[in-house]
Amino acid sequence: MPMQQIYLSLGSNVGDRPANLRSALAALEQAGVHVLRVSSLYETEPVDFLDQPWFLNCVLHAETELPARDLLRALRAIEASLGSSKLIPKGPRLLDLDILLYGLETIAEPDLQIPHPRMLQRRFVLIPLAELAPALRHPSWDATAAELLARCPDRSTVRPGPTGLSDN
Repeated sequence: MPMQQIYLSLGSNVGDRPANLRSALAALEQAGVHVLRVSSLYETEPVDFLDQPWFLNCVLHAETELPARDLLRALRAIEASLGSSKLIPKGPRLLDLDILLYGLETIAEPDLQIPHPRMLQRRFVLIPLAELAPALRHPSWDATAAELLARCPDRSTVRPGPTGLSDN
């Protein structure tokens, strides 16, 4: 299978958040995901389920030969291997890995939706995505990542986090 350009969202709001994200990055490389660039880290206010600690989020641009479904399985295996569980939907988690984009594909299956179905309504995704690729477009979008961020209805707080994944 040819290399696919992908964008992933990483988040953590339990334990040592920077260490959790560093562990995820290392595991991604082992799983066949070649990380090209990682956005800045952002401290983000919880959305939907509000009674939980703030998240540390970033977006990464990578490439992989894994088919989309295999990539999803790899992400879930990484979450599980690092001790993350999703006991409460949208609740606290050690690690959350989501596929935002997989090439220019659109996939609509019960357990796999690409582009990620809520990414355009989430500043904690659009801010780091627009940082990495402001001119990025997907065939299902009517604007670039930067333009979509400018008109995003989400008003939750997203502020700069630690200066990098090497920081604690």
